[in-house]
Amino acid sequence: MAEMKYTAAVITVSDKGFRGEREDTSGPALCGMLREQGWDVAYTALVPDEKPMIQKELLFCADEKRFALVLTTGGTGFSPRDVTPEATMEIVERLAPGIPEAMRAESMKITPNGCLSRETAGIRRSTLIINLPGSKKASTENFAAVCGPIRHGVEMLQSAGSADCAAAENKEKKQKPSVDQWLREAKAHPDAGKVGMYLTHNGVVRSTARTQVRQGDTDAKPVIGMRFSCDEAKAAAAVAEARRMDGVYYVRVWVNEGTLRVGDDIMFVLIGADIRPHAVQALESLVKKLKTECVTETELYADA
Repeated sequence: MAEMKYTAAVITVSDKGFRGEREDTSGPALCGMLREQGWDVAYTALVPDEKPMIQKELLFCADEKRFALVLTTGGTGFSPRDVTPEATMEIVERLAPGIPEAMRAESMKITPNGCLSRETAGIRRSTLIINLPGSKKASTENFAAVCGPIRHGVEMLQSAGSADCAAAENKEKKQKPSVDQWLREAKAHPDAGKVGMYLTHNGVVRSTARTQVRQGDTDAKPVIGMRFSCDEAKAAAAVAEARRMDGVYYVRVWVNEGTLRVGDDIMFVLIGADIRPHAVQALESLVKKLKTECVTETELYADA
């Protein structure tokens, strides 16, 4: 079965943005990240820092449209006008404190001021609502820190809380994506006009043991398969890092999991950049980081 494509909404909260005095850059950036990760961004809005208007949008998204995920960006600081967390907490039914805790912890690695962000997260019905900071840089960094676990949380919500976590850990290989479809979606992205080259990488399970390839071990047994898993949070951070590289405008990654056989796909990576050197550099850097920091591979060998 193909992986479910969940719906998402992005709400930008900004007085100056609402009045047309400042361009909204964080909202479109978050939409781009969501689409790259397979979300269906079905709705966007721009509202001032007014609690009733923020709540009106949140209730519309959760109660009427029943989107799986709603991201807000803006209104999470110390200014008297920053009321997004209060607006959110008044309408959610259950808090999800681990999400903002993780985001603040990640921000603290970059700047001590990360502790001043007041974002919150919570659940209303089957919708997960998450506040993010107002700047493009902070909002995308925060979302990258938690987007992997968020996906799992949404899956639990959409299955009425009956997701079998143990089964998820042991499930077999996932349905691989269509790279042709990926390219069509990439070329429809708002930044597509800046891209001069798309490069893809497709890693597969080979029959030659790792020690034979890398260390010349001629006595290594043939590989018949592999147990493969990925730390989604680390992978999301690696994708966010690649997206910040010079000339890179599109990044998308799919990583398999479970028990794989020789010839099965391990991962697909798509990079869109302005020129070939930037595309090659980003692809090589991202694939290396995924392979060395994000995935766990256990080779399965044939009997002697």
